[in-house]
Amino acid sequence: MKDILILYYSHRGSVRALAERIARGIETVPGARARLRTVPRISTVCEACAPSVPESGAPYVEPADLEECAGLALGSPVRFGNMAAPMKYFWDDTLAAWQNGTLAGKPACVFTSSASQHGGNESTLLSMMLPLLHHGMLLMGLPFTESDLAATAGGGTPYGASHIAGTGGNPQLSESESRLAFAQGKRLANIVLKLSAA
Repeated sequence: MKDILILYYSHRGSVRALAERIARGIETVPGARARLRTVPRISTVCEACAPSVPESGAPYVEPADLEECAGLALGSPVRFGNMAAPMKYFWDDTLAAWQNGTLAGKPACVFTSSASQHGGNESTLLSMMLPLLHHGMLLMGLPFTESDLAATAGGGTPYGASHIAGTGGNPQLSESESRLAFAQGKRLANIVLKLSAA
């Protein structure tokens, strides 16, 4: 059984909804298992700290999750065209994994959510790819063979699954966004298994 890490940060639930849908896609592939993990919020107040266990949702990521995963799906909400600070903070602290080559050669993909159609989805997806490239991961996107990619009026890019939450932060995925996230998870799992067999 190959564990695929789905590492995400979600503020209002949209990125979590995408992560869960990607997990369902992964788990339709025999021999693949999804492992959902998140990162804690950060604060500008130095004395503030997050609880050691989240109140709800996935547990916090640990170094062992990076070591044990056979692939990675990385998700963050859009913050001015970039990944959210908690996710950036996590990656800035992965020097040991980088030095050890922990993630080198493992397949990866990215996903995001924004408030508007032109809220910075694609630049955020690209920004999340940068640390993965430095770690030597093999990046995959969503091909246009996914018919929803060319027809969606909501989220969805060739760089990765996305969601348009609106100004109210609606976490409910559209049908096409849901299908694209599912397809991305399934595609990642199939690539992980093919590379493992090679």
